[in-house]
Formats: sequence, C-alpha cells, structure tokens
Amino acid sequence: MDPSEQDGNGVSEALPPPPPVPPNVTPIKAASEPEAKKVFRAPMARRGLGTRGNKVPILTNHFKVNVNNVDGHFFHYSVALSYEDGRPVDGKGVGRKVLDRVHETYDTELAGKEFAYDGEKSLFTVGPLPRNKLEFTVVLEDFTSNRNNGNTSPVHGSPNDSDRKRLRRPYQSKTFKVEISFAAKIPMQAIANALRGQESENSQEALRVLDIILRQHAAKQGCLLVRQSFFHNDPKNFADVGGGVLGCRGFHSSFRTTQSGLSLNIDVSTTMIIQPGPVADFLIANQNVRDPFSVDWAKAKRTLKNLRVTTSPTNQEYKITGLSEKPCREQTFALKQKSRDADGEVQTVEITVYEYFVKHRNIDLRYSADLPCINVGKPKRPTYFPLELCSLVSLQRYTKALSTFQRASLVEKSRQKPQERMSVLSHALKINNYDAEPMLRSCGVSISSGFTQVEGRVLPPPKLKVGNGEDLFTRNGRWNFNNKKFVNACKIERWAVVNFSARCDVRSLVRDLMKVGEAKGISVEAPFDVFEENQQYRRAPPLVRVEKMLEEMQTKLPGPPKFLLCLLPERKNCDIYGPWKRKNLSDFGVVTQCLAPMRVNDQYLTNLLLKINAKLGGLNSVLAGELSPSIPMVSKVPTLILGMDVSHGSPGQSDIPSIAAVVSSRQWPSISRYRACVRTQSPKVEMIDSLHKRVSDTEDDGIMRELLVDFYVSSGKRKPDQIIIFRDGVSESQFNQVLNIELNQIIEACKFLDEKWSPKFVVIVAQKNHHTKFFQPNSPDNVQPGTVIDNKVCHPRNYDFYLCAHAGMIGTTRPTHYHVLLDEVGFSPDDLQELVHSLSYVYQRSTTAISVVAPICYAHLAATQLGQWMKFEDASETSSSHNGAGPGGAPAVPPMPKLQENVRNSMFFC
Repeated sequence: MDPSEQDGNGVSEALPPPPPVPPNVTPIKAASEPEAKKVFRAPMARRGLGTRGNKVPILTNHFKVNVNNVDGHFFHYSVALSYEDGRPVDGKGVGRKVLDRVHETYDTELAGKEFAYDGEKSLFTVGPLPRNKLEFTVVLEDFTSNRNNGNTSPVHGSPNDSDRKRLRRPYQSKTFKVEISFAAKIPMQAIANALRGQESENSQEALRVLDIILRQHAAKQGCLLVRQSFFHNDPKNFADVGGGVLGCRGFHSSFRTTQSGLSLNIDVSTTMIIQPGPVADFLIANQNVRDPFSVDWAKAKRTLKNLRVTTSPTNQEYKITGLSEKPCREQTFALKQKSRDADGEVQTVEITVYEYFVKHRNIDLRYSADLPCINVGKPKRPTYFPLELCSLVSLQRYTKALSTFQRASLVEKSRQKPQERMSVLSHALKINNYDAEPMLRSCGVSISSGFTQVEGRVLPPPKLKVGNGEDLFTRNGRWNFNNKKFVNACKIERWAVVNFSARCDVRSLVRDLMKVGEAKGISVEAPFDVFEENQQYRRAPPLVRVEKMLEEMQTKLPGPPKFLLCLLPERKNCDIYGPWKRKNLSDFGVVTQCLAPMRVNDQYLTNLLLKINAKLGGLNSVLAGELSPSIPMVSKVPTLILGMDVSHGSPGQSDIPSIAAVVSSRQWPSISRYRACVRTQSPKVEMIDSLHKRVSDTEDDGIMRELLVDFYVSSGKRKPDQIIIFRDGVSESQFNQVLNIELNQIIEACKFLDEKWSPKFVVIVAQKNHHTKFFQPNSPDNVQPGTVIDNKVCHPRNYDFYLCAHAGMIGTTRPTHYHVLLDEVGFSPDDLQELVHSLSYVYQRSTTAISVVAPICYAHLAATQLGQWMKFEDASETSSSHNGAGPGGAPAVPPMPKLQENVRNSMFFC
C-alpha cells in the first residue's frame, strides 16, 4: 500500500461508498487480479499489561524528557556546498567546518538563529529563517589541516615560510558557496501525538531533529560520531585489544517515545579504533612483528590506505594515499631550485626524499632510510614523507572484522558490573550538560538526571522434568544433572572416534564418557575403533585431511556409523570443522560431535553428552507442561513454533551470501524438539526470500513446505492450527516487511499445501541489540532471571515487553525486547509472557535459562554451522556455482548443500 494513502497508524483513509448496483444487473465477479492487493497489516496495539509474578522496583537507563514548546515548528532546510568554480563538495567532514563558519560570519542574516546540522545535506532550525533561500560565501584558511584535506597538493614535506613563497601551494585557503533552501516544516506537536501512540512520518522526523541536536553537541566537543553513539578523544576510554586495534568507550543516546512520555536512552557503547601514534608502532602491533624491518609492506599498504596522519615537525594533517615504490633513500622527486635558468624558467633537481629531509630540512632520520615512504599526494603528484615523521590521528574507526582473540579481549575489557555502569551513565549525563545546549533550550527541552523507575515482575520459573519422572529444581535460572538421568536418553552405538589432535589420551576419554553417560542414563557401547590421523597429512589443507580420514574409515568400518566423535586440534574454532561437518551431514548423513580436548572433566563430559543426546534424538529435560499437556493455548491445539534468523558475513566480507535459517518444532505437543532448514540468499538481505518457492503448479521448493510436512508427519498426521513465529534480528523499520512480505509467503506456502486450511498466526520479533538496560535499586547484582517489564519504558501503543529470562553472571544483563506484531490466537498478556519465558528453558545444550527463546538460538546455531560449511566451499576450487549469474546479472548465490535424509530431522545444530 502506498504510504501516502495512510494516516499515521497505517490505517487507510475511508473511501466514499461504491455506487448502488441497479436491480437488473448481476455483478460480474472480478478477475483474480485484485488478489494481489493483499490486506496491509500493521503491528497490533497492546492488549493490556501482565499481572503475574512477584512485583519488584527496577531502575532503567531512560531519562525523562520534558518538552515545553509543542506549539512551535522545526524548519528543515537542505544544504548544498560547492567550491568557487561550482563543483560540489563531496569530501566528508568539511561540512561541519563550513557551517560553523557560516554561523560565525552571518549571524545577523540568520537572525541570530541556532541551527542543528547533520553533517551532510540537512539543517534544522526552531522557527523559520528570514528567507526561504539563502546563499553565503565563506573562506576556510589552510584547508590542508582539515580532517580530509580536500584537493590540496602540498609538496614534499611541509615547507617553512621561505619555501612557501617559492613552492606552488595552490590552496592556502579555500572559498565555499553555501546554499540553504527551505525543504519542510515539522510541527513539534507531532512529538506529543507520538506519545499518545499516534506515530507519523512527522513524529519520527521531529525526534530525528532532537537526535541531530545531540550529535552536533558531541561533534562540537571533537567526538567521533558513529550513528547514534559518540566517542571522546580520551585515552582513559581506550582499551588495547591487540593487533593495533583499541576498543574505545563512548555513549549511545537516542530519544524514545514511551508509555510514560519522551525519554532519552543513554547507554555505554564501544567502537573499534586504530591505535593512534607513530605509524611504525601501529604496523608492528597490527602485523605482530618485532620491528619495522619485518613488516609486510603489501599488507601495510592496504591497511594504511585512507588513514589520516599528522607529520612532524609542522603537525599538518594528511590522508595516506599509498606507499612509495622504493625505500626512502632511493625514492627521488624533482625539487625546484631558487635560481632560474637563462630563460627565467624555474629549475628542478632530482633528489631523494631522505636527502631532502636530512640536508634541506635538517631533520635527523633514525630508521626510515630503508623503509618505504608514506605517500599523501594524488596519483599524478605523489607527496612523500619518511615513515618516522608520520603519526596516526586519534579516533579513526577500525571497520574490519575482529579476530576471535581480539573479540574475546574486547568482551573482557568492556564488561561493566551494573553499579559501575550506572555511575558511568550518571557521570555522562553531567558532563554532557545538555541544559546548556542552545537548540534544546529554544525548543523547551529539559532532561531529568535520574534513572526512570519502572515496575518489574519476576515470573516463577517453569517446572522441569528429567528421567524417571523426577522434578528438576531450578535456582536463579540454573540447574544441574547431578544424580539425575536425562528424560529421554538415547543409545550411543555403532560409533567411532576420529582423532585429529596430536596430544590426547583417547582411551581414557572414551572410558570417562562411558562412565558419565551411564550416570545420565545413556548406554555407551564401546566404539568400533579410534582412527588416528596419519602423520603425513597433518600439514595438508583442511579438506584433504578430512577426506583422507573419511577414506581411511570407509575401508575399515563394516558399515556406515551412526555417530562419530571427532577430536579437533588444540584450537576450538579450527578450519577442519567446516569441511568435517559438511562431509558428514551432507554426503554421508552421519551425526558428529566435535571437541577440542583441553581440560576434560566430568562437567565437560556432561555438557558434551547434553549435545550428543539431543543430536541423536534424545531429550535432556522437558517442561512439565509438555508431559502433562498444560501449556496455555499451545497444548490444546496443534501448534507449530518457528524460530527465524538470517546471518550475514562480518563487516569485512560484503560478498559472502547471507544464510537464512528457520527451525520448527516437531512431535506436537512437544515444544522442545526442533529441526532446521537452512538456505543461502543474497548478501546483506534481511528478509528471508525462500519461505515459499513455487517451482511448478504442484511443487513448492520453499523452506515452509519442508517444515510443515515434517510437523504433519511427526505429529500424528495433524496440521498445525496455530503457527507461532519468533523472528530475530529485524529493526522496527522492518516490522511491516515481516508482517506483509514474510508472513504472506508463509500463508501462501500453507495455501499451496491445502487451499482450505487457514491456521492462525502469532508473530513475535525478538531484539537483543538495543540500549535499554535494567538495574536493581540498592543492589550490586543484575536483575533476577524471569524479570519482565511491560510498562513505562515500553512503546506507547504497540505490544512489546522486555524479558530477562537468564541470570546475568558477568557484566550487565541485556534484556531481550519482544515485540508482538500479530496475535490471531488471542493470548492474554500473561499467557504470552509465560510461553516466551518457558521457551527460554527448553534449550538442550545448557543447564541454564537462556536470554532469548530456544527456537531463535537454534536458528542462530544452524545458520552459523552451515556458514562454516560455506566458508570452506568458497575456499575449495570445486564450487562452480559462483560463475553462473543470477537475475539482473548479479552473481548467483551458491546454493546450500542439502542435508542427508537421515540427519535432516535431527537437532544436528545442537
């Protein structure tokens, strides 16, 4: 539906009634064309608040905002910057400097008005500027020292004053033309409307203006801005995570409309920056080498490109464009002479960079002579500096994916206990001093300094059952299997051990596994054999190692094994994992369990058996409400539960396909057993595009058909009358797509199976990456597991709630934010919150409640595991599908290898 046809709530404006049909006319049924005009679904409104559980006071990092001037208007102007000759300015970072200068120079022409500038093409004022179109000319001095030195071409070194006259420095200063023209008028009343639950285009714009005011406030203090977060240049906030990369701590801040009015959400935020200081030090850390002479310069050139440096002794700032071909003592350039020749032409002399700096500039160079120079010039006009005169500017973002080691180090260094986080946030509010911000004052905005208090409710944990009908008691969201048997223990038979690990006593490992297994009710037969890796392949590529091992096994095993235990080399995330899983699950249909034997004790083996048992079709513990079916709304009517997730390549890999995973419950009334269906799709696409794939009139090759058929077969030939969908990883701006694109595909897949069947749907989105945190007043601990919050800081109209199902052990708990977009079943808020809470207790891999419902976690796991397969697919030469082109000439996405029949329904992802 065209947005212009809707008012703020996505509700169509009423059309006039159709003319009456004359009595003698039989209306003809229209062709099925209007079928395409589907109903447009918008997220549902809240159905009231939950009441169950033990009420507790909770503090949250939302700070109340008062807006006194709701009768005013924001005026939106578009900004066009150009150079004197009319060329548009494309460099980033120039804009703010230019507009600051406009503000200083033309205060009277702007009628003394303050403005909020977003750094790009938009500018906002409270009330109008004197005219609808304004043009200004401003001059910025010495443009080279700007963060992104426009088009300057300084010559080698920053010459001193006597050189300056003689050298052609085309731009000592630069003139800019600035055009400011009226674009739109945004009523501040829209903010008040949004608080009543009437969100509109205008209210989002108005809040965006407030966010831009805060960004500008931070920019004026010299902060690095990353979306809604800002980072001060303060070494106290830097933490070295290795490889020349620092974690930099800053703050996220955004205005949110909530049930209790407008609030400012402030949270601690971290971004990655390049280690500032001498370029040589950075390269040594980045490549983990001893000294600058061991640096791999080809790699260094890629790493340094576009980074900004200052050069000593003049402290000019430049952008690195590359490195010199030759070392400093051999790299020459043409130096202009003072004397002119007979024709009055300026003479030049070839001189090396080294000689120029040492002899002409009297700078002592200690180690740069034999290293490449840093080039900060244009392709046609290089400008060289010796390495040791260059220092990296602070607060430059590092945008590549972190290594496992860096990520672990970052997590460890950026954890904060709840108390510490609260005091950091209170301090941030003080130092930001928003009350002094002139724009906020002119729109009458004041921000309270106290954390908002809300009412939380702690839900009682669901009852769990284990083997022999025994109860499993949970305390603080945790339990253990000491002296307990698994509720449904499988048998480990027809199995073997595969050992890629050099140092491991396999015999005692197997003995201990049998002993612990027996205690949990799992009978473990003796393995058929232990296959040790042949020494000669230890250095071979991963795929070769895997294939040789599988060949070796096939010659010795009497028939295909049911299960393989695989000991990986000492590292957990090693490169054998992908090919090993792929070969076994896709080619042979064998369930495998990998381990990296470091410290193997009983606890470790119990955790290993949790996974093995689930993979082989057993269950470790279940909800009591599954055994004596009593889960509200779910146990009475056949119900399918789906978890949906799309995982994308890390920031550095923009071209690897995204992976969509959907897991579905099976064997209703169980809600603890799942299977997964995984497909590749175009990189960075968030909507799942293969839910329904019509191949012919009778064939549907989509994900949903596979899952629906499995539910039907595994649940005693029952079709689900209710389908509950948990969708992970979509932002608020995509809710409508989930409701109108993905859900429509799912409905079509259902209709394709059976035209007359129309199940009821519930659609719930789970979000983990938001910035709302909860704290217990007067307690250093995290909030209790089971804490649910659906008041004060939730949406003014929509149906959402926060749940901390898990016990936060380290750092500050991050609650999961659930948004109920659709509920055709008609759950009460209490029943729905309880179902979500219960689904955090059925995760078979751990003995704790987890932070987000199990079906979503499983979808994550399945996507990640198959992502590992694809990683090695890319590396192997055999994948031909890369060459074929997809629609629109884009390269086709390689299809996901199919799982073998006999493992397709297993929880192989556990």
